Amino acid sequence: MNVPSGIDRDKGKCVSRRAILGNVGVGVGVVVAGSGLHIKGAESKAAMADNVPDEGYRIKHGRIRQSVMGWCFKPMKMEKLIAACKKMGMPAMEGINEKFYPTLRKLGMDVAITGSHGFKKGPVSRENHALVIQKLKERIDLCAKYGFKNVITFTGMRSRGMTNARGAKNCIEAWKAVMSHAEKKKVNLCLEHLNTRDSTHPMKGHPGYFGDDVDFCVDMIKKVASERMKLLFDVYHVQIMNGDVIRRIREYKDLIGHYHTAGNPGRGELDDTQEINYPAVMRTILATGYKGYVAQEFIPTWKDKLGALRHAVNLCDV
Repeated sequence: MNVPSGIDRDKGKCVSRRAILGNVGVGVGVVVAGSGLHIKGAESKAAMADNVPDEGYRIKHGRIRQSVMGWCFKPMKMEKLIAACKKMGMPAMEGINEKFYPTLRKLGMDVAITGSHGFKKGPVSRENHALVIQKLKERIDLCAKYGFKNVITFTGMRSRGMTNARGAKNCIEAWKAVMSHAEKKKVNLCLEHLNTRDSTHPMKGHPGYFGDDVDFCVDMIKKVASERMKLLFDVYHVQIMNGDVIRRIREYKDLIGHYHTAGNPGRGELDDTQEINYPAVMRTILATGYKGYVAQEFIPTWKDKLGALRHAVNLCDV
């Protein structure tokens, strides 16, 4: 059976579909119709992807400044992931232990955003304010030390009986308490909106999270009234909860400080088994004049996890 190779010489040498199929395993049904390739079986997800660059791949355009979320690739050793990202020409990483920050700096790489208080214990509950404020200030100082620009923040989980008005008031109060420090250090706080619909996996969705409506999150950001308070626009979460992704990117462009990606449904690869048109999303981001980072935050399902990362990076390098 002849299977098209899918090689695009303008994007570098790519692994053939036949090679991908060879790595998938036995028991996969394949039917060729015209020039299309139709795969049966969940285990064959990798075989759906065209143009998977080989290990020598390097970013060609670089107009989208790409990062990667380290936790997604566990249990891969962080040293291996860092080396792969550097080889690809990725300018930044995130979601990695602070002990690796000096290594990234030596390699000329950035940390696109640092962690802080986590998504469970957030400012929506006043009992968490002391912890939230302490963690945010510590991370602002850490960013200032290394020259990083963004600290992530979350709303936290809604307590029983919590109204939207009360929760928003609590969040805004806590964020305002650290904004003068953020402004002084020239560091952004980026509020991440998360979905509450997917309960299949602890990192695919977050039932009970207060900030699950991106429009409501934007309203809170505006009420903080600081140029250093931004939105972390996670395309995956926005698609699940609100949709109309491209229109919202255009509408909120002046408030967006960071982006995350993942395929929907499932938070897997950005391949053609999921519904988001990522090249179109990336072109929209560029058209807004955005100069920050876009981080790959999908959970790899392919056997070749770095191949999955190369595929996503190549797809977003518009």
